[in-house]
Amino acid sequence: MDADSSDDEVPTLIHPEDDDSAPDLISATDDENTRSKVPITIITGYLGAGKTTLLNYILTEQHGKKIAVILNDFGDTIDIEKQLTVSDANTTSASPIPFVPLANGCICCSVKDVGVAAIENLMEQRGGFDYILLETTGLADPGNIAPLFWLDDGLGSSIFLDGIVTLVDAKNVLKSLDEGYGDEKTEEDSEAHDHDENSPLLTTAHLQISHADVVLINKADLVSEEELGSVVERIRSINGLARIKTTTNSQVPQLEDFILDIHAYDEVKDADLKFSSKGHSHLDPTISTATIIFPSLAPVQVAKFDEFLRTMLWEDRLPGNVSHTNFEIHRLKGRIPITDGRVLLVQGVRNVYDMNETKGTAISKGTDQDEAKLVLIGRGVDQEAFRNSLLATLAIHC
Repeated sequence: MDADSSDDEVPTLIHPEDDDSAPDLISATDDENTRSKVPITIITGYLGAGKTTLLNYILTEQHGKKIAVILNDFGDTIDIEKQLTVSDANTTSASPIPFVPLANGCICCSVKDVGVAAIENLMEQRGGFDYILLETTGLADPGNIAPLFWLDDGLGSSIFLDGIVTLVDAKNVLKSLDEGYGDEKTEEDSEAHDHDENSPLLTTAHLQISHADVVLINKADLVSEEELGSVVERIRSINGLARIKTTTNSQVPQLEDFILDIHAYDEVKDADLKFSSKGHSHLDPTISTATIIFPSLAPVQVAKFDEFLRTMLWEDRLPGNVSHTNFEIHRLKGRIPITDGRVLLVQGVRNVYDMNETKGTAISKGTDQDEAKLVLIGRGVDQEAFRNSLLATLAIHC
C-alpha cells in the first residue's frame, strides 16, 4: 500500500499468490480447528525497543504455527517489513507471510472500522494461518487497540485477544519514563497532561507498560546487573500484573510461555494476581498498581459490585459519596469468591470490562479463599478511597 493512501481505504492483503476465486464455505463437517477462534497477540513497544527483531525471531522459530502478520507501521517501511518470512510448520523452507499494512500506519489514529476491516479481510484467508501477530508503531497506545479484538461483537466469533506483549529498551526505558514526552507527543499524551496539570507527565512508555500482559526487557546485555534490577523494579511498580522477562536480541526461548498462547484474557487465576501486591507505588509517581482485598461477596452483592465498576470506569468517579482525587484506570483484573460456591472473574481495559461467573470451591471462613482481590493499574489508583468506596457500595463494614 502506498504511503499516501487514503485513511478511509480498506487495507488489502499482500498475498503470495493472486486468487480471484471465492473462499470455500465452512461446512458442518469441516475440521474443528478450522472453525475454532484464531488468537491474536499485540506486540508493542517504544521506538527501537526491538519489535521487528522479535517478529523475525518468532517467525523463524520452530513452534509449529502458521502465523499471519499485521504490520501497523508507517508506509515508508512497509516494503522492508515485507521481506520477513515464516517457516511452515511442516517444512524447513520459508514462505511469504500474509501482510495487512494499515493506511497511514497507525491503527490507534485510524477509524475503528478501518482497523476491523483489516482483520475481517485477513480472516477471509482463514485456514492458511492459525495465529495473528499485530506489531504496532512505537507511538501506539495499546489501550486503544485491545478492545477492538477483545470484546468486539463483529470479530469475537472468529478471533480472540491472546495478550499484549510490550518490549522496552533496558538502556533507555528509565530515561523515557522520567523525561516526559520527549520529541514525540501522542494525542493520548496531551489528553493525559490536560487531565491534571499538577500530575506528572504520562509518557507513551507508561501507557505501553501499564497495558502489558508480558513485558520483555530487551537489550539486557547493554546494562549492568544493578541497572537491570532498577528497570525490573520500576516496571513492576507500574504494572504489578505483567510477567517480566529479560532478553537479548529479542530472543525468547519459551515462546509458548511468554508470547504465544498465553491466554491472558481467559480465566483469572490466583497465580495471575500473586505479584500485584508487591509493587512499590512510590517508584513511579505517574502510574502504579494497587490491590484491594475484601471479603467474599454474597450473591445479592454481585449487582452492587457491577455498579461500582460501571461508575468507576464509565463515569470516572467513585460511588458512595467518597472523596477522591482524579484517577485513570488502564487495566484491572479480579477474582472474587461468592459465598454460594461461585467465583466472579473480572477483566478490564480502560472503560471496557468483562465480568463472568464460574463454579468455585467451597469457601472456608477465615482462610485466604474467603478473600476477594481486585487489582487496578493506572493513575491515582493507590488512594484509600477506592477501597472505601467499594466497601460502602457493597455495604461491607470492616
